[in-house]
Amino acid sequence: MIVFPNAKINLGLRILRKRPDGFHDLESAFLPVGLTDMLELVAASGKNPVKSHRLTVTGIPLQSTEDNLCIRALRLLRERHLIPDVNLHLHKRIPAGAGLGGGSSDAAFTLRALNEMFGLSLDVPELMEYASMIGSDCPFFIINQPSLATGRGEQLEPLTLDLSGYTIILVLPGINIDTSMAYRMIMPGEEGQAVREVLRLVPEEWNGRLVNHFEVPVFEKYPEIGSLKQALYDSGAVYASMTGSGSAVFGLFRDSPGLPPEISRYPIYIERFS
Repeated sequence: MIVFPNAKINLGLRILRKRPDGFHDLESAFLPVGLTDMLELVAASGKNPVKSHRLTVTGIPLQSTEDNLCIRALRLLRERHLIPDVNLHLHKRIPAGAGLGGGSSDAAFTLRALNEMFGLSLDVPELMEYASMIGSDCPFFIINQPSLATGRGEQLEPLTLDLSGYTIILVLPGINIDTSMAYRMIMPGEEGQAVREVLRLVPEEWNGRLVNHFEVPVFEKYPEIGSLKQALYDSGAVYASMTGSGSAVFGLFRDSPGLPPEISRYPIYIERFS
């Protein structure tokens, strides 16, 4: 089976408070975008389940494959279900440490694919429960629809969001930002307007209202990322932001922009919302 785990972007990201369990309460909107990895799962022949697997990776190199979230997802299902030997091949196009949820998406799509391949009959809530054991934003990729995220990011509400006619330009600066490091750099707080309220406005009114709390410390440490956000505005974006804890930035455009050299020298992904 071949599946195509997709990326997401954050529309706003407010880190409200640190929780007793060490996580943070947040508020954000998750929006799926069409930048994808490719994941192939091949089951071994025979009916006797064994506890072996193999993961090969092409495309963007990974630092490690043994702790890859696809393998974690496979092991998690194997704790409760009879799943035979499975070989996985992952072709990475979504960069790690970019705030795009690529690893979480790979894991969620692994859960979904294994459920289908081996007839596990897990429903969406059950798959989301497994996904929540892997990562806070992993459950989002089970439903993979625009959602308002609260709690650790695992509490999801359907979000009605009409971006038809807009074009997103996603810039990938190639800086790997460790999420745990980014959390250590921020001071949680409830400043700023609620994401839910801002998204009732048209994107032309989001600038200054729809905020990402990671931007200030990340831009201070990596000024290049902040410069890319400003370059998107200078190119005509009606709204621009860093996604997640970075490093990817995106701009929403009404018209097709002419990209300046400081943007076009980076890998970019462009999608027109219909």
